[in-house]
Amino acid sequence: MTGPRLLHTVGVRAIEWLWAHRDGFRLELDVDPEVGFLERFKPVGELAQVCKVLFREGVAGSQQSRLARQLLDHVWRETLDGGLMLLRGQRTEPFSPVPFEVYLPFRELGYSQPGIERAATLNHRLLSCAAFETTATRRLGMSAFQRRFGLTPRPPEAESYARTWLARTPEPWTVEGHTAYDITHAVFHLTDWGEHPDRLPADAAAYLETWLPVWIDDWTDLRRWDLLGELLVVDACLPRPTLDEQAWQAFAAAQQPDGAMPAVREMPAGDPDEVFDIVYHPTLVAAFASTLATSRSLSDLAAAS
Repeated sequence: MTGPRLLHTVGVRAIEWLWAHRDGFRLELDVDPEVGFLERFKPVGELAQVCKVLFREGVAGSQQSRLARQLLDHVWRETLDGGLMLLRGQRTEPFSPVPFEVYLPFRELGYSQPGIERAATLNHRLLSCAAFETTATRRLGMSAFQRRFGLTPRPPEAESYARTWLARTPEPWTVEGHTAYDITHAVFHLTDWGEHPDRLPADAAAYLETWLPVWIDDWTDLRRWDLLGELLVVDACLPRPTLDEQAWQAFAAAQQPDGAMPAVREMPAGDPDEVFDIVYHPTLVAAFASTLATSRSLSDLAAAS
């Protein structure tokens, strides 16, 4: 099992890089809506969700917590214009769940944009909400977000989960990159991003306890740092996390001196905006994995003392 110092250091350095590169959280205001105006919202929503976990777990130091709050204030004010850009996005694509999904963790952290709340409540009443075509795991996430907002999930989370890859516990050797990401996000939604590990169904937990170590070994060998980070989060969501020392040592070694985490193998080079778009996600995942793993490690140490 990995000690808390290494686990914590990975997250500290990740948040420092994200703060230093905060201008990378940007929108493209003149992009054609047909080619993805809402795509640029994704990094902002992921940042808010990871910062929410960091504040919730209470294992961050004062410097890390301060930078996380400053990051949130920056993107809410400068990128989202106090939430007005989310409202613009909702008007651009009226039935897209993206503005609501991005807004929810901000709302849970004390930020407010009444227009998005009204749109979310209205859209939830429409048939389009339940008819929206997407993957089973994304549907599970949408249902979970509706519950967190205070709406009745459409469809219910149990129904959404039953259609996912993880719920069927298929042959473990058939897992590949896309499937693995679906597995990780199913776990995130089921456990509310690690807050309630007990909500992971017992058969899924047993399946993951058996096969997750194999997948972690595979993606460590492949140096797929982004996916490895998500799998390390899943490990921290299990009833008995392993906090695999070999995988965490490799993950920490892949992190750059400035805190950036490459997605695959080595850091990319090139235009700073393009580099940010490649590495912001694995760096956010590093902060997420670090926070949950540090919390679990400290809990285990306290229980053993």
